[in-house]
Amino acid sequence: MSEGAAIGVVVAHGAMAEGLVSAAKKIAGAPAEALIALSNDGKSPVELRAELDSLAGNNRAVVFVDLQSGSCGMAALSCCKDSVRRVVICGVNLPMILDFVFHSEEPLPDIVARAVEKGQAAIAPVGS
Repeated sequence: MSEGAAIGVVVAHGAMAEGLVSAAKKIAGAPAEALIALSNDGKSPVELRAELDSLAGNNRAVVFVDLQSGSCGMAALSCCKDSVRRVVICGVNLPMILDFVFHSEEPLPDIVARAVEKGQAAIAPVGS
């Protein structure tokens, strides 16, 4: 029995999350509920964690964050640490989000492995 697609929550500083989510939706045609952007602008760590917890809800969720040790990363780790239905991936980039959109029905460990692989593969020097 399928648990349904996981949701992706992108948590980042400033407007980064909105930009990544907007680009991914435009490129992939992802449904609005598949990806959610969350900025830390004007939020205390407690408020950010509470909002993230509310957005993830009872869903299977992959929380993509910009920096592991920043406020976004700390809120995500706190929100997901005791859950088997939530995982955190740090160092978010557009290729990993696009891969997530197309494979969100897979088991969470597979989603994470694919997203990390795609994200790392996209970081490469170009030219000489």
